[in-house]
Amino acid sequence: MTEYYIPTAPSETEFVEKRSRFIGHVWPVRTEEEARSCIEDMKKRYHDARHNCWCYLLREGGIVRYSDDGEPQGTAGQPMLGVFQKEGVTDLCCVVTRYFGGILLGAGGLVRAYTRSAKDALDAAGVSVVRRWVEVSVCCSYALFERVKLETEKAGGVLGENEYGAEVTVRALLPEASVEDYCRRIAEATAGSAQARVSGQRFQPVPVR
Repeated sequence: MTEYYIPTAPSETEFVEKRSRFIGHVWPVRTEEEARSCIEDMKKRYHDARHNCWCYLLREGGIVRYSDDGEPQGTAGQPMLGVFQKEGVTDLCCVVTRYFGGILLGAGGLVRAYTRSAKDALDAAGVSVVRRWVEVSVCCSYALFERVKLETEKAGGVLGENEYGAEVTVRALLPEASVEDYCRRIAEATAGSAQARVSGQRFQPVPVR
């Protein structure tokens, strides 16, 4: 089963370190053209900044690019890239803009600052997993509602919009590999009074953190 992780949404974060201002941006992208467009937009937007350091990773073709944009070699682009490689996230572009505050940070200080900016921007963007999901629904009594929700979460499922009537219909997306065991556990947990029904499947990103 193919699955991978991407940023959920574009983000912008900022902090100040010894009077230097660091502005971090992350975008989900699919192509080099998209990534380059994001970088150029930031260079125009922050044209008066000392540095616009960047990196991007693309799953298709295993493309990895980065730039220190005038910072000492190895203190910006690579540390930023390392954040996303460590988190296992791909199909993204990151630009960290630095307005120099007059105080030198040293190589170690620069690495820490660019690492922090990239991580802050990723945390703000959120992370989604892209995989094949199976759509399921479970019709149960209100007394069993919490139990069904718990079993869904334990199976790695993502709850959707539930329907409330004489009974509750729990709708969820489940990882493909979890469906068979989930159906069995629902039947056991509800003593056979509720069954999980598969209604379809889709390959899509779903936020996980």
